[in-house]
Amino acid sequence: MMKPRDPMGRPTDTEDDPTDRRATKAVIAGRARSANLAGRLGTALKEARISCGMRQRDVAAKAGVSQPEIARLEHGGGAGTGLGTWAACGAAVGLQLAAFVEAAAGADLPRDIQHLRRQNLVIATAAPGGWHPEPEAALPHDGPRPRSIDVLLTRPARREAAVVEIWDLLLDGGGAMRGLEAKVHAVRNHLGRDWHVEGLLVVRGTQRNRRLIGELAALFAARYPASSHAWLRALQDSAAPMPSSAGFAWTDVAGTRLIAARLATAG
Repeated sequence: MMKPRDPMGRPTDTEDDPTDRRATKAVIAGRARSANLAGRLGTALKEARISCGMRQRDVAAKAGVSQPEIARLEHGGGAGTGLGTWAACGAAVGLQLAAFVEAAAGADLPRDIQHLRRQNLVIATAAPGGWHPEPEAALPHDGPRPRSIDVLLTRPARREAAVVEIWDLLLDGGGAMRGLEAKVHAVRNHLGRDWHVEGLLVVRGTQRNRRLIGELAALFAARYPASSHAWLRALQDSAAPMPSSAGFAWTDVAGTRLIAARLATAG
């Protein structure tokens, strides 16, 4: 039996058309990916809102949408939501759309995994140097909601402590600097004057992070003057002293190795 055809002579019944089957699979895959991205965007929106101390209705008022719309987005229902709405929501919680979307790629479990990989990398790298690691070490005497240090490394025999902060997505360079310095200061006060305490900022070497730090290379070099190579030697060699000032290092994007930085010339 001949299948019905349209005026151009093409079959109108495409149930058995392999081209249509491929398109249908592509559509299904696209919908699944869209739903997954909407879930991550929603998680990113919720986390950013909470970190800002905002309520859903506060974000809604700033973004020009309703509170139920914010709730729907946070619960992963924004697969069909336009970029304009997402941009407005990002702006409401203090993020530009590009940074908001990049953060969303790891807003839930993937972001945690990326961060944990870098914590694990720091700990594994420092093991040969005789460092004792404390991941997520709580800052002493830091109030009812104490902050934590990504990795606190100590070498009691040498009275050395390294406060290592890890940034997967650098949204606020000034915030990163101030946060690390505050934690170094708190650890110095806690351990006492006979301990040498310094900070090490470790940043994921994405193109975005490298571009941002490259634009501010002189500033970062002034704030982290210690040789990055010297820091890596100190982590890996028990005989190498820890540098006397704060340092900076990259990781590769996959989080498999620490890389020395040359901040004075390039990111």
